[in-house]
Amino acid sequence: MLKGILGAKRAVPSPDTPAPDNGAPLQQSERLTLLDEVERSGLGWFWASDAKGHLTYLSAALAERIGKPLEDLLGQPMATVFVPTDREGRGKSLALMLGAHKAFNGLAVEAVHLQGGAVLRFSGQPMFGEEGRFIGFRGTSADITEEFRREEETERLAKYDSLTGLSNRHRMAHKIENTLKAFQAARRNCAVMMLDLDRFKQVNDTLGHAAGDELLRQVAERLTRAVDRDCEIGRLGGDEFQVLLPDMDDRGELGEIAMRIITMLRQPYSLADGRCVIGASVGVAIAPHDGVTREEIVRAADLALYSAKNSGRGQYRFYSGELENDTIFRRRLEENLGSALADEELFLRFEPMIEADSGYVRKLEAHVCWNHAQRGEIDEEEFAEILEGSSHVCDVGLWAIRSACHHASTWPESLRVAVNVPVALFMLPDFVDEVAQALHEAGLAPGRLDLEVSEAVFLGDNAVVDRAMGGLNRLGVPLTLDEFGSGFSSLAYLRRAPFSAVKIDRKLIAAAEHEEGDDLALVRAIVALAGALAMQTIAGGIETTGLLSALQGAGVQFVQGPIYCEPVDQATLAEVLSAGGWRIEPSAKRKYRARRRTVFRKIHVIHDDHSYEVTLRNLSRSGALIQGLADVPKGTQFVVDLGGGQLAVATVIRSSGDTQGLEFEHPLIDDGAGGLCTRNRVSPYALAAAGAPLAALGPGAYQAMPGGNLGQGGSVPLFAYAAPGRNEAA
Repeated sequence: MLKGILGAKRAVPSPDTPAPDNGAPLQQSERLTLLDEVERSGLGWFWASDAKGHLTYLSAALAERIGKPLEDLLGQPMATVFVPTDREGRGKSLALMLGAHKAFNGLAVEAVHLQGGAVLRFSGQPMFGEEGRFIGFRGTSADITEEFRREEETERLAKYDSLTGLSNRHRMAHKIENTLKAFQAARRNCAVMMLDLDRFKQVNDTLGHAAGDELLRQVAERLTRAVDRDCEIGRLGGDEFQVLLPDMDDRGELGEIAMRIITMLRQPYSLADGRCVIGASVGVAIAPHDGVTREEIVRAADLALYSAKNSGRGQYRFYSGELENDTIFRRRLEENLGSALADEELFLRFEPMIEADSGYVRKLEAHVCWNHAQRGEIDEEEFAEILEGSSHVCDVGLWAIRSACHHASTWPESLRVAVNVPVALFMLPDFVDEVAQALHEAGLAPGRLDLEVSEAVFLGDNAVVDRAMGGLNRLGVPLTLDEFGSGFSSLAYLRRAPFSAVKIDRKLIAAAEHEEGDDLALVRAIVALAGALAMQTIAGGIETTGLLSALQGAGVQFVQGPIYCEPVDQATLAEVLSAGGWRIEPSAKRKYRARRRTVFRKIHVIHDDHSYEVTLRNLSRSGALIQGLADVPKGTQFVVDLGGGQLAVATVIRSSGDTQGLEFEHPLIDDGAGGLCTRNRVSPYALAAAGAPLAALGPGAYQAMPGGNLGQGGSVPLFAYAAPGRNEAA
């Protein structure tokens, strides 16, 4: 019997064939004993099936291993008892393999009712009777559970991040590559998000790498919950994550997902070593609009992420063709900082800091701005983004201290000046000497200069930090701990350093108004802690009377923000101070001055089959103001080409001479950069169908679309340009 089960493909002798008379009964008994011993030892198990694939024999030890009585298994179709493992692929139907009447070897299977349990390796040989008639299979089996699980874990580690369980860099690259290729053939869209955690390094440095690892695991869990749709999420390494979103090109939905990610990831985390708060920045690119290959899409998402981080972090950005130019221009600005100092292009604006109880200005915070020869005036927010990470950060910081001391020396003695000190500058060996020299040259009392430093200075060399703080204390220069509550605050910092004030982090201040309970309670706790340590408290960025009242109720002593006054230049400041003490009443009518970018730019509007170049005067969610066409009647419909595949249907609702007011059929949405964009864009696949190349499009590249022939043939242009000397069609 053993030989029959293990035998190669051959004819089976007829039952009527007489057995040779050579001690056959004894030999047969030895064979059966050997078979039993082999089966019991687990060295090999045996099985057999009939021509229909039903089990006719199964080792009792094998039945025991899979946990089912032998009598319940015999007579059952093999395909209903065993299935190939996931690694083998469910597409490999055991019934089809048996039906093919061909030998197979090394097939890994699991018992149907014990998924995730024992894994067996099956081999089978077809058996044929007289005249080549197929009569069934004979085969062997072995338990390979441990070996299979080891291989499975090795395979998993090759594809997934061992810390978070998310896809790793290699798997994400493979997934994006294959998805883009398949979607290009099917003319489908997909989006890629690049994420980077803000302030993660500070958590690692202050709480340790074990806490950092636990934080990453919690981030992965939140990220999985935040993206509640079909997607692939991966960790690329460090604090970088990536999300692949198939069939997504609606920037409204993508913006909502990005904002949900940012909101969820910035909620407090509870770790074994303490509580922390971090943030996240997100860059978004969409195929095929922003590229058609993995390299193009990932690079576009990276550029969008870089823009989000440079714009203050905790934000998202969509990729646009302008980002690359902005990146190049920003690098040039960083390179030009040295000449800006030499050519005296930098100047200071001063933001009032008001005593909450009296309303009097007690301190002025200095902000560095740049009067650039080509770009024009670069305000304090944009300049801070340019300066961050620049090699000139120390030079600019020292200039700001010297310039602030010089200006403050002309003010009334009751006014002090505050200057933010970059970490790199604070760590210079001769920093205290430079401050002393600036005070001496300006003739300013040390107590009138307030230096603001962030908690990040404590991540440097302890000896250097202690020496600088001790030197400033002996010099008599007050210190303010900036951005307190930003995510890695430690009471040890307050005990260790001679701070005279703490400045509460602006995000915590904003949350105290918009979120109930904990955030305002945290502000109260900081105020109480500062009071116990004889420190003053400062809150900035206040825009509403409700927030101001809440902060005053919490006991905050000094306040600043648009509700009082925005930063002013030296000329305005001199005029105000000449009238005596400066007292400011808060007003809800004062609004934050949104950062102004160039509004005037050339765009195209399409009517019938003609495209006209006009000037975009302004843009809102619901409409736009354009200039350049003469006597366009109300009710005229245009397709407005905002560039980069953005087409918006609009109707003229106001018209006066060469200026028209347009109302969009569908409102624009936030682009994540403080601007506006359309939800969807013209797909390059639509252009490819008309013979255009399948590639990311530049502004106005819609000749294959209706109205895109730019006046080449077709009807006579209906509108004329108002500006003299222009052709009727662009």
